[in-house]
Amino acid sequence: QVELVESGGGLVQAGGSLRLSCAASGRTSSMYAMGWFRQAPGKEREFVAAIGWSGSITNYGDSVTGRFTISRDNAKNTVSLQMNSLKPEDTAVYYCAADRAPFPRASRNRYDYEYWGQGTQVTVSS
Repeated sequence: QVELVESGGGLVQAGGSLRLSCAASGRTSSMYAMGWFRQAPGKEREFVAAIGWSGSITNYGDSVTGRFTISRDNAKNTVSLQMNSLKPEDTAVYYCAADRAPFPRASRNRYDYEYWGQGTQVTVSS
């Protein structure tokens, strides 16, 4: 069992930055690939970024490539999402997720993720 708790959301102006964090707890949580997804009102949950358990593999959604950076610290069991050049369309609830990947991967598919956090709201004003 893995428990995930997100933090760092808030209100920011367009062009600004935020850093989201996800604290993971549970046995062997460092062996999970981790991902960030987001969901805006009335829309489906969207892939944002993912990182393999060792940190050597990363994957980004098309709309955030070049602006967002995912990283992890396995010693602290944390995953972070640095978000720069934020746009109003980035407004959503952001979820951290854990994938008990059977091989090294950073999946874009939300159905590969077994555990989810409660989410943190990010609002970008224009």
